[in-house]
Amino acid sequence: MPRPAVIHPLHSDIPKPERFTYPFCYEPHPLCILAAEETKREIARIQPTEGKMFGVMVVEQDGTLGFLAAYSGLLEGRNDWEYFVPPVYDAQQPDGYFKTREREISAITRHSAPDGQHPSPDTRPLSQALQLWLFRQYRILNARGETKDLVEIWHDYHTSPKIRNKYPLPPGGTGDCCAPKLLQYAYLHRLKPVCMAEFWWGPSPRSAVRHHGEYYPACRGKCLPVLTWMLQGLDVDPNPEEAGLPHLRVETVYEDEAIAAVNKPSGMLSTPGRIEKYSVATWASERWAGAVPVHRLDMMTSGIILVAKTQEAYRHLQRQFEEHTIKKKYLALVEGSPEREHGIIDIPLSSDPVNHPRQMVDYEHGKRAITEYRVLHSGERSLLALWPHTGRTHQLRMHCAHPDGLGCPIVGDELYGHKSDRLYLQAQSITFIHPVTGRRMHIETGEMMSP
Repeated sequence: MPRPAVIHPLHSDIPKPERFTYPFCYEPHPLCILAAEETKREIARIQPTEGKMFGVMVVEQDGTLGFLAAYSGLLEGRNDWEYFVPPVYDAQQPDGYFKTREREISAITRHSAPDGQHPSPDTRPLSQALQLWLFRQYRILNARGETKDLVEIWHDYHTSPKIRNKYPLPPGGTGDCCAPKLLQYAYLHRLKPVCMAEFWWGPSPRSAVRHHGEYYPACRGKCLPVLTWMLQGLDVDPNPEEAGLPHLRVETVYEDEAIAAVNKPSGMLSTPGRIEKYSVATWASERWAGAVPVHRLDMMTSGIILVAKTQEAYRHLQRQFEEHTIKKKYLALVEGSPEREHGIIDIPLSSDPVNHPRQMVDYEHGKRAITEYRVLHSGERSLLALWPHTGRTHQLRMHCAHPDGLGCPIVGDELYGHKSDRLYLQAQSITFIHPVTGRRMHIETGEMMSP
């Protein structure tokens, strides 16, 4: 069978991986890095004007390796660039049903009340019906040769009635990301998928944090249901997040009859997760019967966590958190140096619906998030003191990394910066009122970070 033009040769003595890439948590295989470097040269030739996710997949045909390349959505308004695989379904044909019907719905809205005296008709049912029709056209294959459309895949994955009622259809653009395009093309042309990787090219979107040339996992909101289906029948790497975590040592910094303060190491959960159960909470309950953490830290953040040994102490400390009278200080080692030595970051945040657990800057619907910072040491890596005035998810990490904040990602932040041996963010101290004595307490860890 002649090779389609979009299969690009890959000449290398690098051994193949034993299994295909688990796309939601991976280290790019050296073969994918070679393919990505070739693809980057083609992207540079096109000179796209916007940032975009690109993907490569190493494939095998008749014992020979090659690779495929793809981009998410449209590239410069087109979906027909010859170097890249085609879309799963082409909805961009000007005379096709989708574009024709889309123009009709727009015309109804635009011309129904030209004098502005009467409200336009509600065209949402028409738009939803058109979206449903479009998703039915995406006939998605898996490695067994079975086919389902996007609506079937979405409903089979999300079996909870609560989710089905809230999200009856997939998000717009589902099926147009890199990974589904690459797998669909490979299956259609009987190519064996070997490994894949995705990377960002160009400027970061305003709401999120993406670094030019960095590798990223597939998005979860759109791609997790689709790829769960498409990877069936393929030998895939295990999910590293389900491999379990080492049972790390927890240091007790302070203890009395009512409370304790412990130093959580980086890489340990604060409370039991969906798969991994060992955590500060389980450790504390085994050490002190009935003890529970009063607050949490991200798994990769180290530092002080307060533990209540009694319900009375727990309620008292919880009330202090609710009233924002508890003060926490963090230390962070960041890439680069902030422009100002001291300041306030006030940037609203919301969860990224398609990239959980990532957060995004959202000036329209986000919750206010405020962080005070001071530069303790400035250089290629700078040491900062951070005081969060609010407690949003990933607040400190986003405020450090995002260009509207400091534009200096925390060292080791895999979500918003670059990978290292650990996340260099530490809850160094906490100040609060003791729930029994009423005395003002200040507790800090002796562990320090150096730039």
